[in-house]
Amino acid sequence: MPEGDTVWNTARVLTRALAGTRLTGTDFRVPRLATTDLTGWRVDECASRGKHLLLRLADPTGADGWTLHSHLRMDGTWRTYAPGERWSARPAHLIRVVLRAPTATAVGYHLHDVALVPTTEEDRLVGHLGPDLLGPDWDPAEAARRLAEHPEETIAEALLDQRNLAGVGNIYKCEVLFLRGIHPRTRVREVPDLPGLAALAHDLLAANRGRWAQSTTGSLRRGQTSYVYGRRAQPCRRCGTAIRREELGERVTYWCPRCQPAAGPA
Repeated sequence: MPEGDTVWNTARVLTRALAGTRLTGTDFRVPRLATTDLTGWRVDECASRGKHLLLRLADPTGADGWTLHSHLRMDGTWRTYAPGERWSARPAHLIRVVLRAPTATAVGYHLHDVALVPTTEEDRLVGHLGPDLLGPDWDPAEAARRLAEHPEETIAEALLDQRNLAGVGNIYKCEVLFLRGIHPRTRVREVPDLPGLAALAHDLLAANRGRWAQSTTGSLRRGQTSYVYGRRAQPCRRCGTAIRREELGERVTYWCPRCQPAAGPA
């Protein structure tokens, strides 16, 4: 699943390609919007909210604006192309939305939860989310309060719950817990300094904002970008112990059994 910084970057790409332009054609390949035509509508901006994308549009009649919402989930993506450029990112049968403008064409592949709603009603789609790690509403104390409301849940699962804090995916979940010395099966009530944990997650995402390569180690060299994520059976960069991998909840989790002992924080 794309991390919050990836979605933030995608919003910036769509804004740069389309903001200020009027759409010259649209194609919605989802049943709910199959007959929708936004030709003539002006694109104002694209914003991210956790892992949700909100493309805000102005009605050519001067009526209230609307928002095109999409979620990338595990495999969705948006790509932008110059006029006449071949659409080569994914097979054509995965295309869900096409937005044409004089300067660029935006193509959404394998998008989920595609909806068109009045901009004033965006909260119907994203109002349940916790503080956005890369948004203006970020508040580590509020994120910690929401995490603490589920004391018996494992911290690994709680970090992925977007109702607690919006933007953490599997990579950052594993890396944050390693850096804090917390075993992924630790109960939320046993985790010290929840605000500090949330603040670290924010710092990691913010450090990677604006680039597609994600690194939690500070290195962008191939094979050196993570401490534990994707490194099953490889030696821990701190202690040399073999990294472990297991299914926790519905997601794969990586951790170091020595740096993150099962008894609690190291």
